[in-house]
Amino acid sequence: MPSPGQAELDAAGITDPALRAAYASCRELNARHGRTYFLATRLLPRARRPAVHALYGFARYADEIVDDLGDQRPPAEKAARLDDLSAELERALAGGPSDRAVLTALADTARRYDIDGRHFTAFMASMRMDTHVTGYATFDDLGVYVHGSAAVIGLQMLPILGTSVPRAEAEGPAAALGVAFQITNFLRDIGEDLDRGRLYLPAEELAAFGVDRDLLTWCRHTRRPDRRVRRALAHLVAHTRAVYRRAAPGVAMLEPVSRACIACAFRLYRGILDEIEAADYHVLHRRVSVPARTRAAVALPGMLRAVVARARS
Repeated sequence: MPSPGQAELDAAGITDPALRAAYASCRELNARHGRTYFLATRLLPRARRPAVHALYGFARYADEIVDDLGDQRPPAEKAARLDDLSAELERALAGGPSDRAVLTALADTARRYDIDGRHFTAFMASMRMDTHVTGYATFDDLGVYVHGSAAVIGLQMLPILGTSVPRAEAEGPAAALGVAFQITNFLRDIGEDLDRGRLYLPAEELAAFGVDRDLLTWCRHTRRPDRRVRRALAHLVAHTRAVYRRAAPGVAMLEPVSRACIACAFRLYRGILDEIEAADYHVLHRRVSVPARTRAAVALPGMLRAVVARARS
């Protein structure tokens, strides 16, 4: 009996051994690092899962070049490594060979689903920003970064998920959902990002509550709550919930067989905001997560809806 990963590759019609190995590598990255995302992916039809693993695997691979805390290389060297990855990505998307499994799988996915190469270019531009940009003054400034790091991920996913409306109509909500996920990550990972020397939350929004980088760093190191930080994070959580509301109509715009997957990811990622609130915004010294029992409570009904949708299709 084939393993779940092998069954997915069989369903997708991926038979070449080298290509199967490349996709398997991406799946392993998704399973190891993207627990919420991987769980949601299990609600997709098997044939579509390898493509999602390829997108995640590539994004994770590029992100680790920038954010590996054990890698003390200077920013210029990390930028050079990203440039090498970009050049190899361009060759792979053009049909050339690659020694990197994530690029082999990504290029195959891009060809199978006709994903616009500009989305990958924008993603790599944002990854380069992480090598030299350490903060953002306003949400407009941050928007340049999150377009490439998050909005385009939603746009890459659309051809794989399929839409029940013209794709252009679904692109706005898809991009908004990517942004909502990303800002949720910024709020959850604020302490870890400070350790890397970066602060993604806009300085202008924080300053309105008397908060700056020094205060956040002090709170992380002392593990002491601060009323000003609490109010600032409450404001940013409310802002992020508004982004989720803009993204919500997009779920119904997807093909029925894909809706359960994205609805699950939507609820679980938005649930991280609930956990931040439940911790009274005292999250600088620890990383909150959605409890396993909550993930199961969301995923199991989603699995039933996914099965029914597949049967109907």
